[in-house]
Amino acid sequence: MTTASPTSVDSAPIPPDATDPGGGVLTGRYRALTLGIVSVVLLLAFEATAVNTAMPVAARQLDGLQLYAFAFSGYFTTTLFALVVSGQWCDRRGPLQPLFTGIAVFGAGLVVAGAAPGMWVFVAGRAIQGLGGGLVIVALYVVVGRAYPERLRPAVFAAFSSAWVLPSIVGPVVSGAVTDHLGWRWVFLAVPVLILLPLAVMGPALRRSEREQPVATGADFDRRRTRLAAMAALGAGLLQYAGQRLDPLGLLPALAGAALLVPAVLGLLPAGTLRAARGLPTVILLRGVAAGAFFAAEAFIPLMMVTQRGLSPTLAGLTLTSGGLSWALGSWLQGRPGAERYREAMIRWGFLLTAVAIAGAALVLVPAVPAWVAALAWGVGGIGMGLTVASVSVLMMRLSAPEDAGANSASLQMSDALGNVLLVGLSGVLFSALGGGSVAAAHEGAEGAGSAGAFTVIFLTMAGVALVGAVLGGRVRKG
Repeated sequence: MTTASPTSVDSAPIPPDATDPGGGVLTGRYRALTLGIVSVVLLLAFEATAVNTAMPVAARQLDGLQLYAFAFSGYFTTTLFALVVSGQWCDRRGPLQPLFTGIAVFGAGLVVAGAAPGMWVFVAGRAIQGLGGGLVIVALYVVVGRAYPERLRPAVFAAFSSAWVLPSIVGPVVSGAVTDHLGWRWVFLAVPVLILLPLAVMGPALRRSEREQPVATGADFDRRRTRLAAMAALGAGLLQYAGQRLDPLGLLPALAGAALLVPAVLGLLPAGTLRAARGLPTVILLRGVAAGAFFAAEAFIPLMMVTQRGLSPTLAGLTLTSGGLSWALGSWLQGRPGAERYREAMIRWGFLLTAVAIAGAALVLVPAVPAWVAALAWGVGGIGMGLTVASVSVLMMRLSAPEDAGANSASLQMSDALGNVLLVGLSGVLFSALGGGSVAAAHEGAEGAGSAGAFTVIFLTMAGVALVGAVLGGRVRKG
């Protein structure tokens, strides 16, 4: 499961439709549009869960275990740039162009990854997917703001969240079966074809919405913000490349990356975010801490289960299913009546549960511990993430003036993406430095292959990051 679910990033709120004909999201004029956009989210969610299952096999067959983490962080690196571009593009031209462009780019990335002759090309394909995914997810949220009256938007957003549940259950099974019987490449090559149906369903409704609410095209792109987003993406990429080299020459791209990334982040996030200033800055920071720690660990669980415990790709992917289901439970719990008074406590407890889950997953590295313990641990982590992420979003809206809600939502998603890039990238550096990607037996898929020490360090580091989040949770309240 991924946290890339922005709320109208860089896009001003759209006023309610005065001509609202009534009915629900699956009635009348809204039916085709709802089915279409939810189907796109469903396919994006399936692709995200399927990648976790297929990645260990793909990395081994492409002799690219040392680049394993960058196949994940490369996606989020380019998403940093696409989030900003898509928001401004939607403001200037409406969501139709960035949506269809993003889907085309995402599909092209899938094809590049699926046909990759080597791991670097595979990583490039994932980076192209990130560009498309960033364009698509922002445009979908803007579509909701423009095409639906205010009373129906909560139902559509709830459908977006629900669209992740089914892929969490069936994604690993389908992806594992395809990987085992047809090959991992078809996990990537089949999705572009599946996207055609929802596009055909929602296309006419989208064009009708564009005609009914034409977009003023006078606003220019915010060149400064676009430049900062490009700097952040390039800087993150250089840091990841430097971490991969692990030699003195790697200092040059590392310094260049830091010189680009630090001022970009300072310009894109609210003042005081990096020093955890009380109130909104800490809220924004905690989103990145939570997402980065959880997904950095999650990226390595299927690889650990395949190389250390000899599980099939299907069973390894199913280990993560419990997290997707329990995430929904945690989100539901934080929204129950009476929970509001415990908002800050839920953030701290959510981080603690996440830390326990990550450390618990590491126990599977002990041969005497049953493999199912990882699934149990990840179920605990999902509850923690559901409590934390939803509560952080609620606090962000509470601490935002109406005129700042859009910009702060964008900052929240930027923090999410940065957390993924930096902590998944750090995990990749640790994995490579500790020999996790250089063991020949891992290529053969033998049980016990790879470096148990590398996995241990990654999981304990990310558990420590989650504990830092629990400590910082006390700073979400203004002083």
